[in-house]
Amino acid sequence: MASPEPSAADAGAGGESASQASVVEPIRMPTPEEINGQDIWNNCAVRSVVSGVMGGGLGILMGLFFGALDNPITAEEMTARQQIVYTAKQMGRRSISSAKTFAVMGLIFSAAECVVEKARARHDMTNTAIAGCVTGGALAVRDWYIPVGGPKSTCVGCVGFSAFSVAIEKFFDRHS
Repeated sequence: MASPEPSAADAGAGGESASQASVVEPIRMPTPEEINGQDIWNNCAVRSVVSGVMGGGLGILMGLFFGALDNPITAEEMTARQQIVYTAKQMGRRSISSAKTFAVMGLIFSAAECVVEKARARHDMTNTAIAGCVTGGALAVRDWYIPVGGPKSTCVGCVGFSAFSVAIEKFFDRHS
Protein backbone atom coordinates (compact mmCIF):
# COMPACT_ATOMS: atom_id res chain seq x y z
CA MET A 1 0.00 0.00 0.00
CA ALA A 2 1.34 3.38 -0.96
CA SER A 3 1.92 5.93 1.74
CA PRO A 4 0.64 9.50 1.36
CA GLU A 5 4.15 10.77 2.04
CA PRO A 6 6.50 10.65 -0.96
CA SER A 7 9.49 8.45 -0.40
CA ALA A 8 13.08 9.34 -1.17
CA ALA A 9 12.89 7.09 -4.25
CA ASP A 10 9.98 9.17 -5.63
CA ALA A 11 11.92 12.43 -5.23
CA GLY A 12 13.46 13.95 -8.32
CA ALA A 13 16.94 15.39 -8.73
CA GLY A 14 16.01 18.52 -6.77
CA GLY A 15 14.72 16.56 -3.80
CA GLU A 16 11.07 17.44 -4.42
CA SER A 17 8.41 15.14 -5.74
CA ALA A 18 6.16 16.05 -8.65
CA SER A 19 3.11 16.19 -6.37
CA GLN A 20 4.74 18.72 -4.02
CA ALA A 21 5.83 20.99 -6.87
CA SER A 22 2.32 21.19 -8.33
CA VAL A 23 0.59 22.31 -5.15
CA VAL A 24 -1.14 25.62 -5.76
CA GLU A 25 -2.11 27.88 -2.92
CA PRO A 26 -5.78 28.86 -2.97
CA ILE A 27 -6.64 32.49 -3.65
CA ARG A 28 -7.82 34.29 -0.56
CA MET A 29 -10.83 36.51 -1.21
CA PRO A 30 -10.83 39.91 0.51
CA THR A 31 -13.07 40.33 3.52
CA PRO A 32 -15.93 42.87 3.45
CA GLU A 33 -13.89 45.12 5.75
CA GLU A 34 -10.97 45.08 3.31
CA ILE A 35 -13.28 45.91 0.41
CA ASN A 36 -14.81 48.82 2.36
CA GLY A 37 -11.33 50.08 3.22
CA GLN A 38 -10.31 50.00 -0.44
CA ASP A 39 -13.50 51.81 -1.45
CA ILE A 40 -12.84 54.55 1.11
CA TRP A 41 -9.21 54.94 0.02
CA ASN A 42 -10.24 55.13 -3.66
CA ASN A 43 -12.26 58.27 -2.89
CA CYS A 44 -10.28 61.28 -4.19
CA ALA A 45 -11.43 63.56 -1.37
CA VAL A 46 -10.26 61.13 1.33
CA ARG A 47 -6.97 60.50 -0.43
CA SER A 48 -6.34 64.23 -0.85
CA VAL A 49 -7.15 65.15 2.74
CA VAL A 50 -4.94 62.36 4.10
CA SER A 51 -2.09 63.50 1.83
CA GLY A 52 -2.58 67.09 2.98
CA VAL A 53 -2.48 66.11 6.65
CA MET A 54 0.61 63.97 6.14
CA GLY A 55 2.25 66.78 4.16
CA GLY A 56 1.50 69.15 7.02
CA GLY A 57 3.13 66.75 9.47
CA LEU A 58 6.21 66.52 7.27
CA GLY A 59 6.26 70.32 7.03
CA ILE A 60 6.21 70.65 10.82
CA LEU A 61 9.20 68.33 11.13
CA MET A 62 11.09 70.12 8.35
CA GLY A 63 10.32 73.50 9.91
CA LEU A 64 11.55 72.38 13.32
CA PHE A 65 14.77 71.08 11.81
CA PHE A 66 15.55 74.07 9.59
CA GLY A 67 14.31 76.58 12.16
CA ALA A 68 16.84 75.22 14.63
CA LEU A 69 19.62 75.86 12.12
CA ASP A 70 18.87 79.59 11.81
CA ASN A 71 21.39 81.63 13.75
CA PRO A 72 20.52 85.11 14.97
CA ILE A 73 22.59 87.86 13.39
CA THR A 74 23.49 89.34 16.77
CA ALA A 75 24.24 86.06 18.54
CA GLU A 76 27.27 87.56 20.31
CA GLU A 77 25.13 90.25 21.95
CA MET A 78 22.38 87.88 23.09
CA THR A 79 22.33 85.97 26.36
CA ALA A 80 21.79 82.21 26.33
CA ARG A 81 18.15 82.66 27.38
CA GLN A 82 17.54 85.18 24.57
CA GLN A 83 19.11 82.84 22.04
CA ILE A 84 16.91 79.93 23.19
CA VAL A 85 13.76 82.09 23.02
CA TYR A 86 14.75 83.43 19.58
CA THR A 87 15.47 79.91 18.26
CA ALA A 88 12.18 78.54 19.66
CA LYS A 89 10.20 81.35 18.01
CA GLN A 90 12.05 80.87 14.73
CA MET A 91 11.37 77.11 14.84
CA GLY A 92 7.67 77.80 15.43
CA ARG A 93 7.42 80.28 12.55
CA ARG A 94 9.28 77.94 10.20
CA SER A 95 7.15 74.96 11.25
CA ILE A 96 3.88 76.76 10.57
CA SER A 97 5.09 78.08 7.22
CA SER A 98 6.48 74.71 6.08
CA ALA A 99 3.41 72.84 7.34
CA LYS A 100 1.08 75.04 5.29
CA THR A 101 3.23 74.73 2.16
CA PHE A 102 3.64 70.94 2.38
CA ALA A 103 -0.04 70.43 3.26
CA VAL A 104 -1.19 72.43 0.22
CA MET A 105 1.37 70.66 -1.96
CA GLY A 106 0.26 67.20 -0.83
CA LEU A 107 -3.42 68.04 -1.15
CA ILE A 108 -3.16 69.53 -4.66
CA PHE A 109 -0.85 66.81 -6.00
CA SER A 110 -2.91 63.95 -4.62
CA ALA A 111 -6.21 65.46 -5.78
CA ALA A 112 -4.87 66.18 -9.27
CA GLU A 113 -3.34 62.73 -9.65
CA CYS A 114 -6.49 60.99 -8.42
CA VAL A 115 -8.83 63.00 -10.66
CA VAL A 116 -6.61 62.51 -13.73
CA GLU A 117 -6.25 58.80 -13.00
CA LYS A 118 -10.02 58.34 -12.71
CA ALA A 119 -10.68 60.42 -15.84
CA ARG A 120 -8.12 58.55 -17.94
CA ALA A 121 -8.86 55.14 -16.34
CA ARG A 122 -5.12 54.42 -16.38
CA HIS A 123 -2.42 54.26 -13.72
CA ASP A 124 0.75 55.44 -15.44
CA MET A 125 3.47 58.09 -15.54
CA THR A 126 1.33 60.59 -17.48
CA ASN A 127 -0.91 61.03 -14.44
CA THR A 128 2.13 61.90 -12.35
CA ALA A 129 3.40 64.40 -14.92
CA ILE A 130 0.02 66.14 -15.18
CA ALA A 131 -0.44 66.24 -11.40
CA GLY A 132 3.09 67.64 -11.01
CA CYS A 133 2.35 70.34 -13.57
CA VAL A 134 -0.90 71.32 -11.83
CA THR A 135 0.81 71.40 -8.42
CA GLY A 136 3.83 73.38 -9.57
CA GLY A 137 1.66 75.86 -11.41
CA ALA A 138 -0.71 76.28 -8.47
CA LEU A 139 2.14 76.84 -6.02
CA ALA A 140 3.75 79.39 -8.37
CA VAL A 141 0.48 81.34 -8.75
CA ARG A 142 0.84 82.42 -5.14
CA ASP A 143 3.95 84.40 -6.15
CA TRP A 144 2.22 86.51 -8.83
CA TYR A 145 2.40 89.60 -6.64
CA ILE A 146 6.20 89.54 -7.00
CA PRO A 147 7.24 91.70 -9.99
CA VAL A 148 9.23 88.86 -11.61
CA GLY A 149 6.33 86.39 -11.21
CA GLY A 150 3.36 85.99 -13.47
CA PRO A 151 2.60 83.44 -16.16
CA LYS A 152 6.28 82.77 -16.69
CA SER A 153 6.77 81.65 -13.09
CA THR A 154 3.65 79.49 -13.34
CA CYS A 155 5.03 77.76 -16.45
CA VAL A 156 8.42 77.26 -14.81
CA GLY A 157 6.71 75.85 -11.70
CA CYS A 158 4.61 73.54 -13.86
CA VAL A 159 7.58 72.17 -15.79
CA GLY A 160 9.87 71.97 -12.76
CA PHE A 161 7.47 70.19 -10.44
CA SER A 162 6.34 67.88 -13.23
CA ALA A 163 9.94 66.89 -14.00
CA PHE A 164 10.63 66.38 -10.29
CA SER A 165 7.49 64.21 -9.89
CA VAL A 166 8.39 62.05 -12.88
CA ALA A 167 11.98 61.66 -11.62
CA ILE A 168 10.72 60.51 -8.22
CA GLU A 169 8.32 58.05 -9.87
CA LYS A 170 11.12 56.69 -12.05
CA PHE A 171 13.34 56.34 -8.97
CA PHE A 172 10.70 54.36 -7.07
CA ASP A 173 9.64 52.57 -10.31
CA ARG A 174 6.02 52.39 -9.19
CA HIS A 175 4.35 51.97 -12.58
CA SER A 176 6.19 48.98 -14.01
